[in-house]
Amino acid sequence: MSGPDEAGRPPGEFEQIARLYRPLTRGAPEALGLLDDAAVIPSRPGYDLVVTKDALVEGVHVPWGEARDLVARKLLRTNLSDLAAKGAEPFGYFLAVAWPPETDFATRQAFARGLQVDGEAFDVSLLGGDTVSTSGPLSASMTLLGWVPEGRAVLRSGARPGDLVMVSGPIGDGGLGLAAVEGRWADGDGYLARRYQLPTPRLDLREGLERWASACADVSDGLIADAGHIATASGVALHIDLARLPVSAAAAAWLAGQSDQVLARGRLAGFGDDYELVITAPPAAASALGLTVVGQVEAGAGVRVTFDGAPAPVATAGWTHP
Repeated sequence: MSGPDEAGRPPGEFEQIARLYRPLTRGAPEALGLLDDAAVIPSRPGYDLVVTKDALVEGVHVPWGEARDLVARKLLRTNLSDLAAKGAEPFGYFLAVAWPPETDFATRQAFARGLQVDGEAFDVSLLGGDTVSTSGPLSASMTLLGWVPEGRAVLRSGARPGDLVMVSGPIGDGGLGLAAVEGRWADGDGYLARRYQLPTPRLDLREGLERWASACADVSDGLIADAGHIATASGVALHIDLARLPVSAAAAAWLAGQSDQVLARGRLAGFGDDYELVITAPPAAASALGLTVVGQVEAGAGVRVTFDGAPAPVATAGWTHP
């Protein structure tokens, strides 16, 4: 077995697979040791297979020069967040990485180490994939699989008038975290940067969602935008009161420096990258789930945003790709 050459250039593709990616299978038999061009996944009686796919592109989804272990961990965590919103139990993932040809082997090892750390933390294994070269920036795509009891996946289409709208945690940290990483906002203890770089998928809410939620989405594009996805899928309107928005101490410090509090709270609700969950559920669920109620589901369409009952201006509903 050969290693990187004196210039740090990586070994060949199949040796990279053996050294970097085979350990990430964690011995999962479905991966076939990454010696085949496919995985073989047996069915799980009584369960539906949930499949999601997300990608990260350097300079678009993560800043240029971001540490490669953090890029890998964010890729896995953002995909896990999609499963969390469905109430699904993670199972395994497929990975495709497009490396700029000048990327040395140590950098590729750092990427694999990031996946190893979070693969163990979230008990999820690599099942297959591909590694290629690109003339553009680093790009990585992941397809994640999970199981949910048959017919029990929490969809975006189940919200009904009379349900409450709840969120699982503070809103706006992701956008402020990006500003902190880029040096546009002071982040004394690094809390905001961590919230942006390493979001926590809310897999801990799986049992509560299965029992109570009528609809759910993860807050990746922004609370208002993702609430809008539920509204569209369910054929209802979601009302969000910005005065009830939960914010972290770091976000509260940012708010304290803003002259227009209503507009500032609207900005927090439009930031993406929070990876909390926005959930609709019957009123009885509020105390059972212990989440923050930010509004209610109404007849109509779209998202109605207010502040203490008065219509609130929103600069942007959330992130969309051009």
